[in-house]
Amino acid sequence: MGQMLPIRDAPIAIIDDDPSVRDALSLLLKIEGFAPEAFADGESFLDWLQSSGPACVILDLQLPGRSGLAVLRQLADIHFAPPVFVISGQSDVAMAVEAMKLGALDFLEKPFSAGAMIERVREAVLFYRQTAAGHIDGLADFPGIELLTRRERDVLGQVAHGASNKEAGRRLGISPRTIEVHRARIMDKLGARNAADLMRIVLSNAPAAARQLVRAV
Repeated sequence: MGQMLPIRDAPIAIIDDDPSVRDALSLLLKIEGFAPEAFADGESFLDWLQSSGPACVILDLQLPGRSGLAVLRQLADIHFAPPVFVISGQSDVAMAVEAMKLGALDFLEKPFSAGAMIERVREAVLFYRQTAAGHIDGLADFPGIELLTRRERDVLGQVAHGASNKEAGRRLGISPRTIEVHRARIMDKLGARNAADLMRIVLSNAPAAARQLVRAV
């Protein structure tokens, strides 16, 4: 029960043109103690965002007018930090990959398990609020850190402290496969040839004590 306090009344934005999806997710989120805000299109969500700060976003990619990917691009432009889950009724691998590149935490194909969605949202909000300062826990700044998205920093923090893909995925509320995608992008951005090279880059400015605590995987 104590774990619920960090997420109580946390605002969750739902953007979907299907009223049944909005209503169902809103009800489930309210039952779990969240404060959902539902929108039928991207424009109304972005207008609301001007004066509000959600702790998580659930975004449908097939929206009328401004598409879900267009909304994601705008969020990326403003360096939006809270986790974003993208959902879609179409199994489009290229679209899912593009959403991940734009900073989405995970891609869920409709119909998805409501229980699984709520669990992922709960874990993502908890992690986001615990790391809201924006640094990578236990690591000093290193060359190229500014190239990483917030989600990539989260993944790198887990990897650098020895978490397996499965462990990192459980802690961040995403799948091991999604962790693999993020790891590949991190290594590409930092120019790392392998895991050991990645740790050398990450620890280049770390104090000796941190080097002893962090191990390569």
